[in-house]
Amino acid sequence: MRAGLINTGTELLLGDVQDAHLAFIAREIFPLGLRIEERRTVPDTDAIGRTLAELLPGYEMLFVTGGLGPTSDDITRETVADLLGLELRQHPELLESLRQRLRLRGIKWAAGIARQADVPSGAQVLPNENGSAPGFYLKANINPRISSPHLFVLPGPPRELQPMFRKYVIPILRFLAPSSAIEQRIYKIAGMGESSVEEAIGEKVLAIPGIELGYCARPGEVDLRTIGKPEPIQQAEAIIRSALGFSIFSTADETLEEVVVRLLTKRNQTLATAESCTGGLIAHRVTNVPGASQIFVAGYVCYANRAKIGMLNVDRNLIEKHGAVSEPVARSLAEHVRVCAGSDYALATTGIAGPTGGSAEKPVGTVYVGLASAESETIAKKFFFSTDRETFKQLAAQSALDLLRRKILAPT
Repeated sequence: MRAGLINTGTELLLGDVQDAHLAFIAREIFPLGLRIEERRTVPDTDAIGRTLAELLPGYEMLFVTGGLGPTSDDITRETVADLLGLELRQHPELLESLRQRLRLRGIKWAAGIARQADVPSGAQVLPNENGSAPGFYLKANINPRISSPHLFVLPGPPRELQPMFRKYVIPILRFLAPSSAIEQRIYKIAGMGESSVEEAIGEKVLAIPGIELGYCARPGEVDLRTIGKPEPIQQAEAIIRSALGFSIFSTADETLEEVVVRLLTKRNQTLATAESCTGGLIAHRVTNVPGASQIFVAGYVCYANRAKIGMLNVDRNLIEKHGAVSEPVARSLAEHVRVCAGSDYALATTGIAGPTGGSAEKPVGTVYVGLASAESETIAKKFFFSTDRETFKQLAAQSALDLLRRKILAPT
């Protein structure tokens, strides 16, 4: 069934509010064999009616969010009823529920509030247990004179829409949607660009009949997505695992830092960091993970050379001879912070984020990542990320975390 989504709300188009509905609804309906083919965002104007009129004939199912409140800019219910030639009727039980809700909260009744009890004739009310404006469901072709899809009209606030969707919309969708054995698998890949990932697996995977393949790139990471029936999905899995192997850090909805924390926790091991160019970003990402206190000992932000010397006892002569951005200094930072913190592992970063400060020998974007551990020799790896400062820091932190992940999992 072709499904579309219309988000209403001028605030969305002004950038004052971020849309959360597409991601939520798309994830909820996928297991039912349904996918959003198109999303439109429109202001609280007659654009709602124009967009509905345009999309109604082309879809078997439409979700519309927002514009069900009590104020003058909440015009979705009236627009839908008018477009489908349906009378709006006041629902006595909804009206009484609204009055009770306001009395309990000590809110003064205003005339416009009663609009939220108006429901198009023939609609099924979707109760709102977390707000005042109910949603409603209109079956396909509810007015025999006008062709229309199954229409779900839902409140705008996510805290109201999401529980309503799970409790009242999903049961209707299960009845409407055809049974489907479609699966989706996500492979999170570190240390490879999306073009390299595609070169490694793209042609072979796309040669499998019935497979849809997609990529989503972000700093230091590529999400590879396959969609299809079970047998083609399994064929694709074998190709992807064989070609990408250790570069796949997860097939779940988790970040690289979550993987690292999980691996260290499982092994009862600890981590410390000494960060120069990343400014504490590695420590920030790790400590964002619940349970990080079990594995994270300490993080040092030693940005200036004197901090490297004073805080972690890095040899001044080492910095003068090789420069702060160098393999020897990255090694030294990692080794010293591991000793100072008494951790099993230590990560260190030193680099040139730019836009100034580079040289012919060490251009802007150069970074060294040091990794020290209790049981093996310290390593330092050079990377080059020619980009803006913020992205540089993200890439450097991602590379450091992936270096640690690979070290933890490497056979001894």
